[in-house]
Amino acid sequence: MARKKPENSTDRELVARLVDQARAEGVELVGENGLLGRLTKLVLESALEGEITDYLGYDKHQRGGSETGNSRNGARSKTVITDVGPVEITVPRDRDGSFEPKIVRKRQRRLSGVDEMVISLAAKGLTTGEISAHLAEVYGAEVSKQTISTITDKVLDGMVEWQNRPLDPVYPVIFIDAIHVKLREGQVANRPIYVALAVTVDGERDILGLWAGDGGEGAKFWLHVLTEIKNRGVGDALMVVCDGLKGLPQAIETVWPQAVVQTCVVHLLRSSFRYAARQHWDAIAKALKPVYTAPTEAAALERFYEFAELWGSKYPAIVKLWEDAWAEFVPFLNFDPEIRRVICSTNAIESVNARIRRAVKARGHFPNEQAALKCVYMAIMSLDPTGKGRKRWITRWKAALNAFAITFEGRLTPTTR
Repeated sequence: MARKKPENSTDRELVARLVDQARAEGVELVGENGLLGRLTKLVLESALEGEITDYLGYDKHQRGGSETGNSRNGARSKTVITDVGPVEITVPRDRDGSFEPKIVRKRQRRLSGVDEMVISLAAKGLTTGEISAHLAEVYGAEVSKQTISTITDKVLDGMVEWQNRPLDPVYPVIFIDAIHVKLREGQVANRPIYVALAVTVDGERDILGLWAGDGGEGAKFWLHVLTEIKNRGVGDALMVVCDGLKGLPQAIETVWPQAVVQTCVVHLLRSSFRYAARQHWDAIAKALKPVYTAPTEAAALERFYEFAELWGSKYPAIVKLWEDAWAEFVPFLNFDPEIRRVICSTNAIESVNARIRRAVKARGHFPNEQAALKCVYMAIMSLDPTGKGRKRWITRWKAALNAFAITFEGRLTPTTR
């Protein structure tokens, strides 16, 4: 008895015959009138024909419609933009116009893959003009800038829902920061976009929201942001990591009185470099490292005195910067090394900020606040598409979770009232 060929073997043979036929006819695989375009046309038209057959209840070329009063009424041509380029298809019609195809809807000019591609390119910071040129060059698809803007506007409804979703009752760590963008409302001006990123009890990174500020970054607006986060269900935050903005520790204490406020070491280093000549950055970073890696606060203070003695006369502003931030810098020195590793890790917030900055820099400036928020939202939604970063983070989290549970006993599992 002959063995039945596996189904996938039959499929491969069919594909091989099609490719051989295309080569014999001199047909390219992709591009205008390419093999993939022809196959896409065949699949779409077959699916549409199946849909209208199911809707009318009789096959093509059969007599029918007498019972329902509706029947086939020819077809019309339509060009749709697909992942393999524009494809002209024939769409069947019915006499009373009630047939609503699902595979290619009425007035639909793009298949879903194109929308996803446009949103992905926009998330990387490409402008509508650049996306239009890319689709024309690579896929031969003419998509207007207005159409691209309409596609990306689809994310706005999801953004509003995401921004107002309920949050966890407690987070071990919340990182807060602001990214500055340029808006050209009237005249070009810098505006802050506030970002809050938390580490959940399960060790996952969770971006809590985005907020557009109305001027320079300020503690008053941060109080509004943190209050909104609390109103969405966050009753407690064990630690809040932030920059050295004046008044910010008081704003955090107002919302979560028990939270430990920790100045971000990365922000301190960046601020230090602003006062120093470029050729001294490496030496200053090397001299400051023993300060923020010291085993205790006392040891950190000794290393800081050594730094001040070495660099204080040349860069007194750096010494004053660290002295002013000292109260919010030293808390983590009293904690377990696992907790230090989490709150001092540049990967937590810096990877998010770097992705946002790339997208913002690529755009240059934005016509309004909504356009800026849309760009930043799409950028953060495209983070870690493979999930590998999330897995690495969770793997490293268990030791830190044990340290948090011991250090902040009872606060990781709040009692319900």
